[in-house]
Amino acid sequence: MSIIYILIPIAILLTALGIYLFFWAVKSNQFDDLEKQGLSILFEEKETNKTAKDSKETSQSKID
Repeated sequence: MSIIYILIPIAILLTALGIYLFFWAVKSNQFDDLEKQGLSILFEEKETNKTAKDSKETSQSKID
């Protein structure tokens, strides 16, 4: 019977911690777009001007 006096506060603390972590995850936008990361591996990234410019400079330095 005395173990209940230990287990009930531990259960309450773990429940409170779980609820706090859930609201923290929602507040920090962890659940905004769950499908984007999974689909990102299916498509190639388009080169931006910065990366295209960097690759041109790299190829020019290899030629020189």
